[in-house]
Amino acid sequence: MAERSTAAVDVADTSGEEPLTAKAGKATDDGAKAEKVSGRENDAAGTDEERAEAIEPQPPELHSGHKLARRYRLEECVTRLDGFSSWRAVDEKLRRAVGVHILPAEHPRARPVLSAARSSALLGDPRFVQVLDAVEENDLVYVVHEWLPDATELTTVLANGPLEPHDAYQLVSQVSQAMAAAHREGLSHLRITPGSVLRTESGQYRIRGLAVMAALRGITCEHPQRTDTEAIGALLYAALTQRWPYENDAHGLTGLPKGVGLIAPDQVRAGVHRGLSELAMRALINDGATASRQEQPCTTPEELAKAVAAMPRIRPPETAFTTPPPYQRTGYQQGSHRQTSVHSGPSARQTQPVATPPPPLQSRTGRALKWSVSALLIAALGLGSWQLADTLLKREHDQDEPQNSQPQQGAKKKPAKTLPIAGATEFSPLSEAFSADKASAAADGDPSTAWVTKRFKGWPNFGNLPNRKDGSGVVIDLGSAKDVSGVQVSMYRPGQTAEILAAAPSASNPTSLSDFSQRIATSSKAGDKLTVKLDKPVKTQYVLIHITALPSDGESGWFRGGISDVKVTG
Repeated sequence: MAERSTAAVDVADTSGEEPLTAKAGKATDDGAKAEKVSGRENDAAGTDEERAEAIEPQPPELHSGHKLARRYRLEECVTRLDGFSSWRAVDEKLRRAVGVHILPAEHPRARPVLSAARSSALLGDPRFVQVLDAVEENDLVYVVHEWLPDATELTTVLANGPLEPHDAYQLVSQVSQAMAAAHREGLSHLRITPGSVLRTESGQYRIRGLAVMAALRGITCEHPQRTDTEAIGALLYAALTQRWPYENDAHGLTGLPKGVGLIAPDQVRAGVHRGLSELAMRALINDGATASRQEQPCTTPEELAKAVAAMPRIRPPETAFTTPPPYQRTGYQQGSHRQTSVHSGPSARQTQPVATPPPPLQSRTGRALKWSVSALLIAALGLGSWQLADTLLKREHDQDEPQNSQPQQGAKKKPAKTLPIAGATEFSPLSEAFSADKASAAADGDPSTAWVTKRFKGWPNFGNLPNRKDGSGVVIDLGSAKDVSGVQVSMYRPGQTAEILAAAPSASNPTSLSDFSQRIATSSKAGDKLTVKLDKPVKTQYVLIHITALPSDGESGWFRGGISDVKVTG
């Protein structure tokens, strides 16, 4: 690398002091001269190792425009703390924005950060901001992750006020379910804050920094599930009240008054949803919080997710229609000519103010104008009557035509409707399924869940393995043979080569590629979505979304794909 930065060089360059080069056992003839190392006195007998330990590793001296791995061009430094720096960068190979964490290879947290990043990348859950690369190169360790320019930090969202009950419900539901899935794979976050949760334009919540942020900060915990659960409870508390549930101000939010302890959200702010208030208190267990109904506290994200699911579903607010402005009376109607009545009772509705019209024009000009307007009205009525009669005659003529005549070109087709999906299975004809239990996630109507393949090395065609030459995918079961007019597939990751096939109407439980004899969409490289509309419907019970080539998993030489959601219309 053209700019090689180490901790010792950073200190020498920025402080202006002489480099520390004293050797063990060496003494000066004119007396040992005192030197300061990390704020304490040290004599000439000190060793280089002792002095190196006293110097905290500094962030690498990098700048905008610097390029990592001849691919990631640094654009803007967003954090510089505790010996590491975080940047917004551009992946010039894929032409997309990414985020990069950088720290020196000799940093004591470098190895834990690499390990945490690689573990997080293996999870492959779209509810988390994905780790794309984790590399040690040229005395640097850097972790590359997704950058979501259209998403907004929860910190910014809460700066505008507390969330509506439906939004707060979605927040705690999505975050608790995501963290429950992470803990089942042995991963924890330990740094869940409003700054680590992003809300997309579609209302989905994404969590960034899984395992990596704690490793960068050197955070460890004996009870990680309990810590993450309390953090989710703090998020919900802040979303309901726009207050941080502790005495200290944090994340742009005002803390609770000192000395009052932790009080329920519905006691902090009027109008807070009672069920969500109790749920926040059940999650905030580390401060001794108890639920008002004495329900059991939630000590793990799994328990919290189940408690959310057990609540009555909170519906989104109805769309508010704009009320038209009230009728404005003219100046004449507001004058003394307005008639009022003093009667009351049932006839009161008939005594509303009535505006007296102005007197008619009595001049010769007024009479001429009146006759001209009358003539125009008569002519308009005559023309309208003629057009109405002509329309009725044409309609009668059309009805008299033979029934076997050709349909009109402009005849409207029946609107397509979404067909219910009875089930989904993984398509693995030549070997055992590698993610069979996740196939239903591709047909649950939730794009945040997905069926995801394993990672394959070296070749995008499923590692070029003999037992994977027919590819893989998901088979959608419609329950019975139906007319299919369209298919929309949300891909887990863009760049997958896929086709859509259908089995014969009489097929039963097809398992091989030859069973799907009807082609709905030819093989092509798909983006985020693969949408097909058919001119002529295809009758089938089973639809196969067949993936034959996988996109890069972000790490060089590795490939992975999947399907987030499938909709079939008929």
